[in-house]
Amino acid sequence: MTPETEPDRSVFSQIDFTSGAVAAVSGGSDSTALLLLLKDHLDRTAPATKLLAVTIDHGLRPGSAAEAQAVARLCAGRGIAHRILVWSGRKPSTGLPAAAREARYRLLAEAAQAEGIGLILTGHTADDQAETVLMRKARQEAEREPGRGLAGMAPATLYDWRIWIARPLLGTRRAALREVLRRANVGWAEDPTNEDEAFERPRVRAALADRKGAREDALALAARAAVEREQLGHRAAALIRGFASRPAAGLVRLDSGFATAGDEAAAVYALRVLLATVGGVAFLPDQARSEALLNRLRAARFCATLSRTVVDARRASTFLRRETRNLPPAAPAVDNALWDGRRRITLGDEPGAFLIAPLGAAGAAKRAIAE
Repeated sequence: MTPETEPDRSVFSQIDFTSGAVAAVSGGSDSTALLLLLKDHLDRTAPATKLLAVTIDHGLRPGSAAEAQAVARLCAGRGIAHRILVWSGRKPSTGLPAAAREARYRLLAEAAQAEGIGLILTGHTADDQAETVLMRKARQEAEREPGRGLAGMAPATLYDWRIWIARPLLGTRRAALREVLRRANVGWAEDPTNEDEAFERPRVRAALADRKGAREDALALAARAAVEREQLGHRAAALIRGFASRPAAGLVRLDSGFATAGDEAAAVYALRVLLATVGGVAFLPDQARSEALLNRLRAARFCATLSRTVVDARRASTFLRRETRNLPPAAPAVDNALWDGRRRITLGDEPGAFLIAPLGAAGAAKRAIAE
């Protein structure tokens, strides 16, 4: 049995479907096959599971609305709940693929939250993974991000601190998924932008098709990098457990031994994770600036900011806290909202009964950090 001829149907067995699942279905072959395989798995193992298929109409092509309706008909014929969500508003003139991806995940997350579902599944395949690895490899030297980026897409990521996005088909070739659809007599839509070499991914796709063994080499590279990334994560977590504490909400203390523990790569990665967490930002800070910051921690007392986080290096400890600039303005509290990228709000009262706002200078002064 090979990935080209038969997908591994056990890929869903390790996924927790307790709260249900949202399947992202564009109408293309990969996501359509994902939906059929997922429906078959749930029918056999957990038929009461809530399943919602969601199609995002980006409004970028004349035929996109018709493709979304085709998915709706497919779902209706199989008894699958389905919603079409439209990416409305102005579209950027540059960086369109990234903006569309961000909008897609945001809309999918909103649909999942509305149904009380904490899981989204996408149809990314081994072919997508190979393309992603080569795209990241091309950027590696400029971004100074050795190893981690070459691991490609993770099997699962946590979106907005609350919803898991799982990619169960990363080990499956597109050819195998299309064979599933042919046997089920189900068609799929072809997105012409997938062949438009004005965009980076279609160019990489064409390059992979032209070079024998290139896809397999890229996947092997991704597998090795994924192991390295996991090992780095474990080492960074050990440093955080050993040297970091939280003396107060929103405040992280690093003992002086953190910067001199001897594992440079793990210390830089741990510092980046802590800075992003304290600052409430979605992406880790720049590798080079984080390396420079770690070197400064070994040398002297100072106060600096990175990723919205104040780094207050003192004699025995370093304190990390959210800087007081660019905090959200005062606004009515909304249940389950994420405030400032850091605080999840849970209300026991009616929405609007409370106002949420930064602490203010007077209140902050009363919570001064003690050495």
